[in-house]
Amino acid sequence: MRAQGTGIAGRRAVLLRKLYTFLLYLFAPLVLLRLAWRGLRTPDYWRRWPERFAFIEPPLGKRVIWIHAVSVGEVQAAAPLVRALLERYPEHSLLVTTVTPTGSARVTALFGEEVAHVYAPYDLPGAVARFCGRVQPQLAIVMETELWPNLFHHCKHRAVPLLLVNARLSARSVAGYRRVRSLAAETLAAVTEIAAQSESDARRFESLGANPSTITMTGNLKFEQRIPPSLLERAEVLRRDWGAARAVWIAASTHEGEDELLLDVYRQLRKQFNHCLLVMVPRHPERFEAVAALCRQRGYSTVMRSDHAVCTAETHVYVADTMGELPLLYAASDVAFVGGSLVEHGGHNLLEPAALGIPVITGPHVFNFIEICELLVSAGAAVQVADSDELLQTVSRWLGDANERHRVGQLGRQVVEKNRGALQAVMAIIDRYL
Repeated sequence: MRAQGTGIAGRRAVLLRKLYTFLLYLFAPLVLLRLAWRGLRTPDYWRRWPERFAFIEPPLGKRVIWIHAVSVGEVQAAAPLVRALLERYPEHSLLVTTVTPTGSARVTALFGEEVAHVYAPYDLPGAVARFCGRVQPQLAIVMETELWPNLFHHCKHRAVPLLLVNARLSARSVAGYRRVRSLAAETLAAVTEIAAQSESDARRFESLGANPSTITMTGNLKFEQRIPPSLLERAEVLRRDWGAARAVWIAASTHEGEDELLLDVYRQLRKQFNHCLLVMVPRHPERFEAVAALCRQRGYSTVMRSDHAVCTAETHVYVADTMGELPLLYAASDVAFVGGSLVEHGGHNLLEPAALGIPVITGPHVFNFIEICELLVSAGAAVQVADSDELLQTVSRWLGDANERHRVGQLGRQVVEKNRGALQAVMAIIDRYL
């Protein structure tokens, strides 16, 4: 009976994958239109379209390790792993793929010519086959949670070991995948090993049909970020440019609908800290100009980082409109709010400011980072606020008490140090295949 049930489920999964592929082909023109539309704000979306269909030059070398990191956050998380692979396997070529231009730019900024980079192919059978044929990876590593049925199926067909690394699944994602559980189970069956961030992530993968024997709890690679001394030196220079004596509050990775709330908080905050500087870091480049315009509409003297203008004592808001500088901006600030959390986006990485010893605040919507949020909050290294009023109270309290800021920041550093070890665990898995 079990074999019969498995066969029925397998046939259903194949039919679902064919339906999924048909829909991909059907909506492909709309996908290209969306690329063209996004290019109106970010011209890089107009470039390198052939790569998205795997019309690429093969990477140099025949022993290719392929790492897929969808965008900036995943590239940043993969950075310690890429460094370790470059050091341990110098005879291999590394190919890093992304989906977004910002992810592409981050790969170049971090690794330069040390790795090859192209955009990942769309999950169309022809593009996937062409990509695998031209790259011929010896090992495929997919960061976090990118489940692509055709790509994973093709890797299995070619006997390419496929690892899900730093893998995570939110409860919301699980609910979505359960609607097509047979397809999700077949896709996960093509994965050789899953290196899950936490026990709860491991259980969620099991609930979608992943084989428990393929799952290992390795921890989160984001704890492996190292702070180079040069970053702290540059942060000191930047802080002097902002004004060493003034209070600085950074609102990072903000989303549409969140900026207005943060500026309302800032208006109240200035009643107590008249010369406080607000550093705004929108999550997406296409919103840089809009956020700066919003700040000016509210009557705030606003400087954009890319203009290289002087940030005077009369400057209210500093809009960071460059990519890859968030750690520097955190290090130069007193208090950090991590965005995507006052609106229902799911939050962003809280570990970057914590690792730098900056006290961290997040909003109520952190379903993408629940475990990390709970860990930092329980250690006293972060505060999760329910709304703008609580955000105002917390920022005000910390800006007014340097000793408390230092104490909380040190707790954050300790949490990060205590939870290192994911890189060693992941490399042990990779070693078995290389």
